[in-house]
Amino acid sequence: MAQTETPGTEGAPRSRLRWWTELPLILLVYGCYSAGRLLARGDVTSAVDHGLAILRIEKALYLNAENPLNRLFTREAWLGVPADFWYASLHYLVTPAVLIWLFRARARHYRAARTWLMTSTFMGLIGFTLLPTCPPRLLSAGHGFVDTMAQYSSYGWWGGEASAPRGMGGMTNQYAAMPSLHVGWALWCGVMIWRYGGTRLAKVFGVAYPLLTAIVVMGTANHYFLDAVAGAAVMGVGLLLAPRVMRVLDLVRARLFRRGTPVTEGTGSPIVSAGCQTSAGERIPRQRASQFDPAAGPDASPTDAGDGAPAPAR
Repeated sequence: MAQTETPGTEGAPRSRLRWWTELPLILLVYGCYSAGRLLARGDVTSAVDHGLAILRIEKALYLNAENPLNRLFTREAWLGVPADFWYASLHYLVTPAVLIWLFRARARHYRAARTWLMTSTFMGLIGFTLLPTCPPRLLSAGHGFVDTMAQYSSYGWWGGEASAPRGMGGMTNQYAAMPSLHVGWALWCGVMIWRYGGTRLAKVFGVAYPLLTAIVVMGTANHYFLDAVAGAAVMGVGLLLAPRVMRVLDLVRARLFRRGTPVTEGTGSPIVSAGCQTSAGERIPRQRASQFDPAAGPDASPTDAGDGAPAPAR
């Protein structure tokens, strides 16, 4: 049975994804994300106003879980120190590890998962740009929050001003709190592990990792509860947009591929090549070209006729 091509994708290359093309792509997206965080610093006054507005909404809805969690992490070092390590490092370790695992062990699902993650990341960058938000730890002391990253900075590599390494706090945008991509990326990792892990332990980890990350970002006073909700919402919208993004990318790649492919003029015969010309139904050149030779007389045999020509009557 003949296979048909989907219209618009006839020229699309059918090659496997390779790590030497995927790695630069991921690094490029992460570089754009990091650079965007630096460029979208926003006005400090408006960032503080946005943070206070979120806090007022949460208190009105009785959703302000940040205060009790932050007091617990501040009082109990055995909780606060691991939480700071969790916040400062795991999103740099777990997310790439899940990407590599999908690429190697679940290649059929990798491209859709990668596109989902990247689409949501760019959406989060738009949120940082449009809504710079002061995190709870940077609000005035009267609001009751303690910066656990600063309190326990002697235990880790981060400085007192941010989760970045010491001396590099000025290179981060500390008002990129809304939405929380710590929670968003953890949710993506959890879904991938729960769906494709295959074991009960993997499903438990897939549920626990995003939930614990949400608790950590609030307990360390780096995010509000609504930041975590927004991070999950961004991932949900990214999941809906990812198939459309892939279709657009496929169309662009197909057009570029067709544009770069040289067009061969003329079509060769399926039977005889190398310049030989045949007419319809012929297997050798000039099979039907000649009939009886008039000069040979009426009894001449049709030597130039084809195999299927009728014999002359006697």
